[in-house]
Amino acid sequence: MERYDIAIIGTGPAGLSAAITATVRNKKVLLLGPANLSEKVQKAHLIQNYLGLPEISGEGLVKAYQRHLEAMNISVTDARVNAIYSMGSYFGIQASGEIYEADTVILATGVVTGKMLEGEKEFLGRGVSYCATCDAMLYRGKKVAVIGYSKREEAEAEFLAEVVDKLYYFPMYKNEPQLSENIEIVREVPKKIFGTDLVEGLQTNKGEWIVDGIFVLRESISPEQLLGGVELDGVHVKVNLKMETSISGCYACGDITGMPYQYIKAAGQGNVAALSAVEYLAKNKEKKVE
Repeated sequence: MERYDIAIIGTGPAGLSAAITATVRNKKVLLLGPANLSEKVQKAHLIQNYLGLPEISGEGLVKAYQRHLEAMNISVTDARVNAIYSMGSYFGIQASGEIYEADTVILATGVVTGKMLEGEKEFLGRGVSYCATCDAMLYRGKKVAVIGYSKREEAEAEFLAEVVDKLYYFPMYKNEPQLSENIEIVREVPKKIFGTDLVEGLQTNKGEWIVDGIFVLRESISPEQLLGGVELDGVHVKVNLKMETSISGCYACGDITGMPYQYIKAAGQGNVAALSAVEYLAKNKEKKVE
């Protein structure tokens, strides 16, 4: 399997800055996240404090990011990361049904807004999943619910519908889903996942839906679910000034590390995280030589 020097999770200002810096330092980079980059940045009406780009719109800033990536021949692997595993000397990354390996990881996923559903954490791996591509076959011929937080999740729902007996889709966004007729769209608000040893159903603001599995598909996953054992400070990943986390070889930058949630701050931290990862790789190389 191909091994990358640095895997960067997230395509906002922090992740892109890290990817650019790592590429400048001649590292083999895997950049994972939405190919259309940050939706949060795109929706910004006016940005006035981004150095060198006064009064630029969010859309204009994203276009500038895209030009920079193209100029440096940096590609984006459009995939949602479901889990990261620390393997000691490297990291295993599960993303949209694929497994990648990297010597270091930089978390730049942004801050996860909103609370987890009641029962979500308790039933993770026992009927709750974050990846349809990964776990679809476990529910062949069964009933499942998919909670999608953006239109991006519709593709996974379509794939899952080809395997399961019945799929209920709960869209958590305003736009009307464009899905096959065999998928039942439910305009109710999920409140609680319930069951005994395994998931038995989903409770909403209007009733209960009896299902065998529930797929919670968000753009990003809370840090504690993404990488087990990483130390948190509230809902954020705890880092030092070198953007080092509590796990050796893992760095974090941008909104995931805490306030202020500013694009220019995120970009600066991405630069620092990449330089720290490069330093870590150099030290490990020296140890191997010795």
